[in-house]
Amino acid sequence: MISDMIQEPDEGALEALNDVTLTFSEKDPMGFTLHFHFSPNDYFNNDVLTKTYVLKCEPQEDDPFSFEGPEIIKCTGCEIDWKKGKNLTVKQVKKKQKHKSKGSIRTVTKQVKADSFFNFFDPPIVPDDPDAEVDEDTQALLTVDFEIGHYIRERIVPRAVLFFTGEALDDESDYDEDEEEDDDDDEDGSGSENDADFDPKKAQANPECKQQ
Repeated sequence: MISDMIQEPDEGALEALNDVTLTFSEKDPMGFTLHFHFSPNDYFNNDVLTKTYVLKCEPQEDDPFSFEGPEIIKCTGCEIDWKKGKNLTVKQVKKKQKHKSKGSIRTVTKQVKADSFFNFFDPPIVPDDPDAEVDEDTQALLTVDFEIGHYIRERIVPRAVLFFTGEALDDESDYDEDEEEDDDDDEDGSGSENDADFDPKKAQANPECKQQ
């Protein structure tokens, strides 16, 4: 999920990431903030980048039984103080323009948005009005953003040090292998249909356990 967000140009800046911490807000509205701690780097001046999520913790009055627990309804990022020429969220593109009357061609340079992990800190704006309509593209971006925020809170922050050292990735890899071994072997190691000497007809005719 998160690896898909990271682009090759992001890697240099992310090497300066030291820790990811979490704080909760018990005020109304309730929520949590992710803090990304960076050491001095060549890309931006911020020591900490934050992303705040607002939670809805009460059921709807017209449908209280649909409430499944707190859910993220809004998020806000922070402003990144990019160093000159180091903004990873934009890129320069050159386009040719033809003059309508003279027919001459000129090349112009435009700044457009670039794919980057750091767009995570500039999410779409959610209207304060809960009944306001949000277009499909924005809603899709918000849905993914909320999923990422939840994943970081539940899976990465509690094991931040292990992810930093790479041990968390090794643990997950080992766990998957154990699962595969359990699926392949029987509990007592015998009686498998894959056994070349196993005859299901004999096993049915001569059960091992028979009442006297």
